[in-house]
Amino acid sequence: MTSLALPPLIPAIEPAENLALMTRPDFPLLDQVACLGQPLIYLDYAATSQKPRQVLQALQHYYGHDNANVHRGAHQLSGRATEAFEAARTKTAAFIGAASPHEIVFTRNATEAINLVARSWGDANIRPGDEILLSVMEHHSNLVPWQLLAARTGAVLRHVGLTPTGELDLDDFKAQLGERTRLVSLVQVSNTLGCLNPIAEITRLAHAAGALVLVDACQSLPHLPLNVADLGADFLVGSSHKLCGPTGMGFLWGREALLEAMPPFLGGGEMIEEVQLGSSTWAGLPHKFEAGTPAIGEAIGMGAALDYLQGLGLGRIHAWEQQLTRQLFARLQAIEGVRILGPTPEQQPDRAALAAFTVEGLHANDIAALLDSAGICIRSGHHCTQPLHRHYGLAGSARASLGFTTTPEEIDRFAEELQGTIGFLREHS
Repeated sequence: MTSLALPPLIPAIEPAENLALMTRPDFPLLDQVACLGQPLIYLDYAATSQKPRQVLQALQHYYGHDNANVHRGAHQLSGRATEAFEAARTKTAAFIGAASPHEIVFTRNATEAINLVARSWGDANIRPGDEILLSVMEHHSNLVPWQLLAARTGAVLRHVGLTPTGELDLDDFKAQLGERTRLVSLVQVSNTLGCLNPIAEITRLAHAAGALVLVDACQSLPHLPLNVADLGADFLVGSSHKLCGPTGMGFLWGREALLEAMPPFLGGGEMIEEVQLGSSTWAGLPHKFEAGTPAIGEAIGMGAALDYLQGLGLGRIHAWEQQLTRQLFARLQAIEGVRILGPTPEQQPDRAALAAFTVEGLHANDIAALLDSAGICIRSGHHCTQPLHRHYGLAGSARASLGFTTTPEEIDRFAEELQGTIGFLREHS
């Protein structure tokens, strides 16, 4: 389903270092043949990242050499496992510029981290009539926990709108921020619009109004440098599987004083200091929030992934992906009938390396299915942002999302196959 070649890539003003050339040998999954003998092209990094061999080796080493529970055994296996597990916490703290590893709480994923804050901080601090300020672009995991909290407490949810270019409407944010606002919870980078929100300015405004700020950083952490001190936030959540790490692993960062004041989220082993038949006392941070046996291997794997990303350098990753994003937009904008959601690289140069798009008269699922038959993996659907798609009057969209292993040649082939797919679907509709 290929078509005529599209216009050439618009050259970058300062060509970035080709990280794909350097890193592809580290990712065994990408070296395979897909349907009909075509090479696999993976363009779904916003959903989950692929894992380098360094992460796979770290998992194998733990399960093959050090497998034991942490913090509990006096034997050497437990000692080695505990050391590697806590080293992953230290690496996570360093990755985001946290003041202490004690501020890092390991969770199953970012969704659980948000639920932890909603259940622990929210239940203890939110009262009837208090307001929680969100946005219409949020992932469902940054909407549903607050809906549940509002139902439990009588809180009021408010949602910031968008500008015509598909960015957060800061004027609307300022208008909705008020004396009843207790929490602002926003995504730093939208997984659908790709826009980068001005979190540092948002936290400054929110704190001036007496509100706390939670940042969903799942889409920003793997792609650009981030420091919680610079952001000024109070909570931040991340997910390992988007950071080249294993699934089933995430984390919550919170200011130490806030975490100290919050009650436990779950009860059981590990999170206790002492248990009586009728009462218990809690362990110190961060273990107060980590009941039961943790995801030890997954934490160690995430630590290896953070080492890998730090070795590449987030600044280098961001520069390379900016160049790829300009190419992706140039290719898609040249195809008749394609509408891209969110700001262009010209409107927001630091936007994410993804493009959610629709094609006039065609269903996103049909586009994705035919591209898959050509060995190209993209996402279709609502991307866990149903309210955002409803805002645009859409049931869903197709999405191509890039990573630092993406090559310019893969973007060219994706665009050519997309153009051929569109022609095929229109001819047979």
